[in-house]
Order: sequence, then structure tokens, then C-alpha cells
Amino acid sequence: MKRGLVASVMGLRCPKCRHGVLFPTDTLAFDKPFDMLDNCPECNLNYMPEPGFYFGSMFISYIIWGFFSLSFCLSLMFIFDWSVNGSFVLLLFISAIFFVPLYRVSRSIWIHINIKYDEKALENK
Repeated sequence: MKRGLVASVMGLRCPKCRHGVLFPTDTLAFDKPFDMLDNCPECNLNYMPEPGFYFGSMFISYIIWGFFSLSFCLSLMFIFDWSVNGSFVLLLFISAIFFVPLYRVSRSIWIHINIKYDEKALENK
């Protein structure tokens, strides 16, 4: 079964074979939320090609969350007539809930930007 790019990124799958998982636990699991596998269990792609490889994912996370925060707070204040403090308190609550999923998706986006899909990756195993 061939996965598309968006399904692979959002499903937190290997960018090379699009079948192996990037993280050992489920996104909502409380056990080891920040641990990432060293290699793909399917095609053996090295997920840690160099020290500091995922530094760029921090910028992706910052951009996504910055645009979300602005649009969320502005819509609460101007459309729903919330106070500034109320909208920021709700934003902090939502930020605490979505921190780990955004961390994982931004890492997935970053590795998909840098590693090319190889449809023959599972054949070479």
C-alpha cells in the first residue's frame, strides 16, 4: 500500500519508505513523548543523520504555532468579543495540550523535507 506525502507526514511515518514509524509510542501516550527511534524499523533509514539535524523543525513549529496563536487570539477578541486575558488563558491551555503533537509533526515535516521518498526502499531490505 502506497501512502501519499501528507498521509506520511501527518501519520508520522518514515520519509523514505512511508511505512515505518518515527516514534516508538503513540502521540497521546504519556510514556516517552519526546523519544524518537534511531532507525526506521522497515527500511533501516537513519533518523539521526547528524547532530542538530532537527534544529530546523523548531522553526517550522514556531511558524505554525505563531500563525495559529495570532489567528486564534484575534478571532476570539474581534469575532467573539473575548478579553485579551481570556483569549490568552485559553491559548495557554490549548498550547499545553498540543505541544507534543506539534513537536512530533514538525519533526516529521523536517525529515520529509530533507529525505526523498524511495518506492523501492522496502525491496532493498
